[in-house]
This record gives sequence, structure tokens and C-alpha cells, in this order.
Amino acid sequence: MPITTCIFDAYGTLFDVNAAAAHAAKEPAHAALAAVWPALARDWRLKQLQYTWLRAVAGVHCDFWQVTQDGLDWAMEASGLTDEATRARLLELYWELAAYPEVPAMLATLKERGFATGILSNGSPDMLDGAVSSAGIGHVLDAILSVQSVGVFKPHDKVYDLVGDHFGCERGDVLFVSSNGWDAAGAAGYGFQTVWVNRAGEPMDRLYASPAHVMPDLTKIAELV
Repeated sequence: MPITTCIFDAYGTLFDVNAAAAHAAKEPAHAALAAVWPALARDWRLKQLQYTWLRAVAGVHCDFWQVTQDGLDWAMEASGLTDEATRARLLELYWELAAYPEVPAMLATLKERGFATGILSNGSPDMLDGAVSSAGIGHVLDAILSVQSVGVFKPHDKVYDLVGDHFGCERGDVLFVSSNGWDAAGAAGYGFQTVWVNRAGEPMDRLYASPAHVMPDLTKIAELV
């Protein structure tokens, strides 16, 4: 079945989730970050994801901004950081995460070739709008779909249903791209054709489904479809 619709996860896939900590660590006002920011960024992302899974299992949903703050608070405590100004700065920068360098050209190529494009993310609509606007890629996206409309985080099927509901396409018409192995696996199990963007060279997750393709970045997505 030919691909008609290319859907991307946002955080870690299109947007660099480490960028906020890396940027703040260079600012004199937050010098304490300089020695710990890689660990803080790693812990922040891990706890952010873990809290989405736990909330989904428990049926206690909240918006992604809440789990983003909760994850940061855990990461800061783990790194021995207590400065409220640093916390505020990191959260401010999360609304302006940099897109990976290959993202604008890749999305533009897909649009030129006639594919529908969109984001499907745990992020809340306002967070996603901020990141898309900051990266300047809104003109090459047809939709920004958030889990907030269904009240549960990925990898629940209700989230992946949003794509067909919006675009009117079949599951096999969709190429879904994520940097999260568990998300790519979840989408594969749902019936999407999937790509795992394995930037860190990690092992494949042992789950109920596996992505059809593994790539180190997004550069060759247009060639694949």
C-alpha cells in the first residue's frame, strides 16, 4: 500500500530535547548546570516519559506540561540543583527547542512531492505550537495532533486513531516516524508503516511489534517514501 501521509513524533524526533539544558548551561547565570547538564537532560527526558506511561496505566491523565515540570523537578533534585531561576529558565527554553538541522529541508521535500505531513505528539497544543513556531516549520505541516484531545498518552491506540480521523487515511497509508523505540513499536503494532530514528544507536526494544525501518536521523525519510 503506497504511503500518502507522513506523521512525526515531536520531542526527540523533530525537536532536540537536550537543547534547553545545553543552552542554559552556557549562560553565566546558570553556571551550576555546566558540569551536570548532560545527566540532567537525560534524567529529565526519562522521567517525563516514565510519568506519561504511569499516568496512562493508572488512568490519571494530565497535560504534557505537567509531566515536563515533574520530570525536571526530579532531574534537578538528582543533580543537586535547587535554584528556582535555573528551573524557570529551563522550562522557558523548552518552549523554544531547536529542530534538528535536517528537519526543515526534509519536510519541505515531502510537501513538494505531495505527501500530507503532520505531528502526532504527547505534547499539549500550546507547547507544540510554540516549538513549531520557534523552528519555523509550520508552513510544511498539515496538522499538529495532540493526545490532549483523547486524554491518554502514547502508545494507546486512541492516540494513533487521531491520524486516520484527521486525514481520512487507512493505517497502511501512514509512515510514522519516531525517535522513541517504544513509540515506533507501538505504531507498528497499530498498523502504521514505521521508522525508528535511532540517533543514540540503542538496542531494539523487546516489544510486541518492531519498526520496519531504522535510521540514524531524518535525512533519508524522503528517499524512503
